[in-house]
Amino acid sequence: MTYRVCFVCTGNICRSPMAEVVFRARVAEAGLDGLVEVDSAGTGGWHEGDDADPRTVAVLEENGYDTGHAARQFQPSWFSRLDLVIALDSGHLRALRRLAPTEEDARKVRLLRSYDPAAGDDLDVPDPYYGGTDGFEECLEMVEAASTGLLAAVRADVEGRVA
Repeated sequence: MTYRVCFVCTGNICRSPMAEVVFRARVAEAGLDGLVEVDSAGTGGWHEGDDADPRTVAVLEENGYDTGHAARQFQPSWFSRLDLVIALDSGHLRALRRLAPTEEDARKVRLLRSYDPAAGDDLDVPDPYYGGTDGFEECLEMVEAASTGLLAAVRADVEGRVA
């Protein structure tokens, strides 16, 4: 049975596609790509169908990641097929929990940086959209740091299903 993770930010052109690409690479490196499916979406539909922000693509490519993305809006009906819904900031967390049809679905929503022990109390990944390239580079650093802990948690869940 496939384990499904969806990363969610506001418009699905900056933070969540970056998290999707990075985490998909981590899943593949761990040999879990046949067991874990990774995608992303936005809380809003303003950019539906658009490619990722060119700055997101540039930072990912400069760091050796493959890219390719079309933005979409998160739908409440997806909760039933998802195992984890990863919010990129606390606003997304609140919005997604409000959308959740059940309490069980609401418990699937987590903040990405909650998987990074070094994050401390600041668990939001800042929106780089209105800034320069340095904000996208900072976003990538945060995503990569949290991906290690997230991968460990997903691996434990996947292995728990197989056992």
